Amino acid sequence: MSSKLSLEDLFVFDLANNHQGSVTHGLRIIRELAQVASANGVRAALKFQFRELDTFIHPAHRGASVNKHVGRFLSTRLGEAEFAQLIHAVRENGLMPMATPFDEASVELCARLEIEILKVASSSATDWPLLERIADANRPVIFSTGGLSAKQIDDLVSFFEHRRTHFAIMHCVSIYPTPDEHLQLNQIGALCRRYPGTVIGFSTHERPDDSDPVLVAIAKGARILERHVGIETEEFKLNAYSSTPDQIDRWIKAALKARAICGAIDRPSAPEEETVALQSLWRGVYARRSLKAGVVLERDDVYFAMPCETGQLSAGEFKEGLSLAEPLDKDTPVLRSNVDFPEEPDKQVLFTAIHTAKAMLNEARIALPTEFETEFSHHYGIGRFPEVGILMVTCVNRSYCKKLVIQLPGQRHPSHYHKRKEETFQVLHGVLEMVVEGRRRTLYPGDIQLIQQGVWHEFWTDTGVIFEEISTTHFANDSYYEDKTINQRGSARKTVVNQWGRYQI
Repeated sequence: MSSKLSLEDLFVFDLANNHQGSVTHGLRIIRELAQVASANGVRAALKFQFRELDTFIHPAHRGASVNKHVGRFLSTRLGEAEFAQLIHAVRENGLMPMATPFDEASVELCARLEIEILKVASSSATDWPLLERIADANRPVIFSTGGLSAKQIDDLVSFFEHRRTHFAIMHCVSIYPTPDEHLQLNQIGALCRRYPGTVIGFSTHERPDDSDPVLVAIAKGARILERHVGIETEEFKLNAYSSTPDQIDRWIKAALKARAICGAIDRPSAPEEETVALQSLWRGVYARRSLKAGVVLERDDVYFAMPCETGQLSAGEFKEGLSLAEPLDKDTPVLRSNVDFPEEPDKQVLFTAIHTAKAMLNEARIALPTEFETEFSHHYGIGRFPEVGILMVTCVNRSYCKKLVIQLPGQRHPSHYHKRKEETFQVLHGVLEMVVEGRRRTLYPGDIQLIQQGVWHEFWTDTGVIFEEISTTHFANDSYYEDKTINQRGSARKTVVNQWGRYQI
């Protein structure tokens, strides 16, 4: 069985003991929940709980026990053949079979029944003999974190990573039902930050009619959602934290609405409706007095007022130095077609690069020292810097050198080598594409590439990238380019400033 089954955007229906020891009742629950999942178009798993009760419960407690769970487990007992019948129905109804094994024998049962996903309950999250067996089962694993400390969660993550187990983490509070003040949904975001790249979910025990927590959970980054499920009849009663199919339907709809509300991670383009609405509030540029053709506009020549008509220059687009192609009467709009736009000044190209670089550093959570030097390498001129170049932040340059190299999305750095400097690149954020002595390399965060003296190398990025350059001492004029015209530009191909160049550019 593949251990790379996707765990993202999964709804988990935890049957637990709500089958009540009746296959017929369990089949009804499965059918009705499958209909809910299908109607909402979601991926869903039906989760069982397995215990080998003859060994799981101490002999002295099998007849009578003060532990409230023992009687419940024994009274709802099902055998392997009965579970197999339920699991067959799960698959027939388009759900995935999933199970929580509470002992080693139950892990073996999961294998025999071809359960696709294993769940580690919060109560088992420190049961290392059981965890060892689960990790050996070659199944994706989802583990809950109810009652665990940060260290204990770190231990579990390291344990499953070391064993190459495909896993996800569920925020969980093991209070049944969970009151609002104990939900602690900020922990979902904390788990997302602490374990980037790992799917984080929410195993929920709030009251079944409350759909507010799932809205918050989605907004905090939950990608798996789990609830206890069941059906109440005259014979069988539900506990205070299990949901009926109707309640699950409302819960799923709330989750899907939250996903739609949260929207994209990357900054989206504005829809036309929003653009039109904003433009209707813009101020346009109007002639303050009659103006002749060829006049170079200054601020006193115009005023700003709404509305901004179609084709009219907006207040945000106005810059001193625009020249009129045709004369204008007083109070008439300045049209874009009636002005000549000068080329963007070099300093604005660098300002834009600085703004993007700062944002990339913020996104990567990389802090800079208070004192540093910034170098813009613009090999073919500042005007082409968005295409060709890099931005380098020098943190230290002694007998050793450390720099942060920032390349904007779509930038490339031409092929070159160094005679005196040996350097090592380590990617911190984004993806770096390289050609080293004719061999193509793709570097991801954490990857390292050694560049020795005399080694030809070039690099570029589609995503934008930040990488650390650790090297021997950096010397000026130690880069020798395949395109000899770059070498001929000398110091003109660089702009060097302190920090971000405030008042220097």
